[in-house]
Amino acid sequence: MAFDFNRARQHLQSFNIRKLFIQEMGWDQPGPDLDIPYDGDLLFLEAIAQKRGLSVYVCSPLEDGRIPSYAGRRKIEVELRKSVHEHILIFTSLDNSRQVWQWVRREPGRPTMRREFTYHLGQSGDPLLQRLQKLVITLEEEENLGIVDVTSRVRAAFDVEPVTRRFYDRYSKEHAAFMQFLKGIPGEEDQRWYASVTLNRLMFVYFIQKKLFLNNDEDYLRTKLLESKRKGSDLYYRDFLCHLFFEGFAVNKSDRKPEVNRLLGNVPYLNGGIFQKHQLENSYGAQIHIPDSAFERIFDFFDQYRWHLDERPLRNDREINPDVLGYIFEKYINQKEMGAYYTKEDITSYISRSTILPYLLDQAKKDCLSAFTGESSVWNLLAYDPVRYIFSSVQKGCELDLPPEIEAGINDVSQRSEWNKTASEEFALPTETWREVVARRTRFFDLREMLFSSKLQEVNDLITHNLDIEQFTQELIEASKEPELLRAIWKALKSITVLDPTCGSGAFLFAALNILEPLYEACLERMRVFISEQDLSGENHRPEKFDDFREVLNRVEQHHNERYFTLKSIIVNNLYGVDIMDEAVEIC
Repeated sequence: MAFDFNRARQHLQSFNIRKLFIQEMGWDQPGPDLDIPYDGDLLFLEAIAQKRGLSVYVCSPLEDGRIPSYAGRRKIEVELRKSVHEHILIFTSLDNSRQVWQWVRREPGRPTMRREFTYHLGQSGDPLLQRLQKLVITLEEEENLGIVDVTSRVRAAFDVEPVTRRFYDRYSKEHAAFMQFLKGIPGEEDQRWYASVTLNRLMFVYFIQKKLFLNNDEDYLRTKLLESKRKGSDLYYRDFLCHLFFEGFAVNKSDRKPEVNRLLGNVPYLNGGIFQKHQLENSYGAQIHIPDSAFERIFDFFDQYRWHLDERPLRNDREINPDVLGYIFEKYINQKEMGAYYTKEDITSYISRSTILPYLLDQAKKDCLSAFTGESSVWNLLAYDPVRYIFSSVQKGCELDLPPEIEAGINDVSQRSEWNKTASEEFALPTETWREVVARRTRFFDLREMLFSSKLQEVNDLITHNLDIEQFTQELIEASKEPELLRAIWKALKSITVLDPTCGSGAFLFAALNILEPLYEACLERMRVFISEQDLSGENHRPEKFDDFREVLNRVEQHHNERYFTLKSIIVNNLYGVDIMDEAVEIC
């Protein structure tokens, strides 16, 4: 089945989601509709389509015609998950002017993450349709298609991670070739370093030129290379790039010389060390020579990729995001000599959440002790749906009943062998023995009982029992009923400082950012809810009650968007790193 963009766009614009999935994407007729409890009432979910158990629902608007708030959408999704685990949920307004498409990523060791994409009537809808194109099912694929295949496709459409390894493999070859063109720097190590500095700068420029930030030309570097070659051969590095780096990006527009502005055109001031003169340039600047052919070759390589200065899900492995810079640094430095090693994301995430989140909760407890004690304490959240806070690796197979002989313990060697053949599919994690499975199941049921019985009442309990403290902290914010608790958490968020004394290219700092960002977003959304509820209640005799929240949200409005405010706040206020390697700090 070929995906017809024009017909699909018509269905999207007319809000005919059922035809979009069934007629244009090859999905099947849906199961039954559902009624979901929401704020003391029932909310209608219309089943639109399904494929191998992954269902698509459209949620009816609220009584006033609006789409539920972010916190409300989260509650609805949690309730839907109890009936249908894998799903796509679409929210629409009564006047059909707006749609919010929601998919939730669930993976071991990480909190659930909601991916939402908004469509407004009048937009082309192409970004959303490009994602949905990945979900088209052809007749040839039907026979061997399973739920795992469908969920993988949904993830590919809504949550693709950038692919950088293939780029690095080619980059390492181009880096070596670029070194051969480089003249004027003695010593192979310094040559290697300066080649890295130059290519890092050029990659950074590629990201921003694709945003039309450089003289409104997405091929700015190539355009200027052609202009330089018309003036003479091998002038590009000395007569253009050095001016761009040191007199353009590194100097305020108002302070630039007129001849520099004529040469460069309209380029921004970038207040960052990467475009300050490097120590190698201070030492050998007058001697450095790089011919035009070196840049022609590297631009030919770069032009094979699409460069995105954001974190949006990508469509293929020819698209790269700025994290390629860190990846290249971590792979390229001499690990044995420098004692530098790449720390994988699972380790950085574990250490970050196990240190940052207990500190935040402890600080919030100091400022709002009442929320953490008494019959209505925040710990009651753990009892509402205990399994949410137990990592999926611990849950593996625990919903199934073990055979009686396994529960009793197997003594016969042949039976153990038979058990080990079938256990991995139903009950066991990779490399687990049957004894380990039984022990893990025991731990799961003990944890579930402790959570359900509200026996865990301290922050350290979450760490001691290896529970999902990230999920708990986010839900604590989203479910906060008293503004004092939210104020305490917000105060802790603003004041926490995270220092990595050997930051490298920033793996731990990015892990910390990934921990803090959803908490910032949840706090801002909860502030809006408190203000909205006050406005709707007509509680005008205490307008000052949420003045601090209004002030924060006003500051958000002064920025380009909320995510810009969030990331800027975290980077400026929360994250610090140092390193003995200058190259590391440049990339970080």
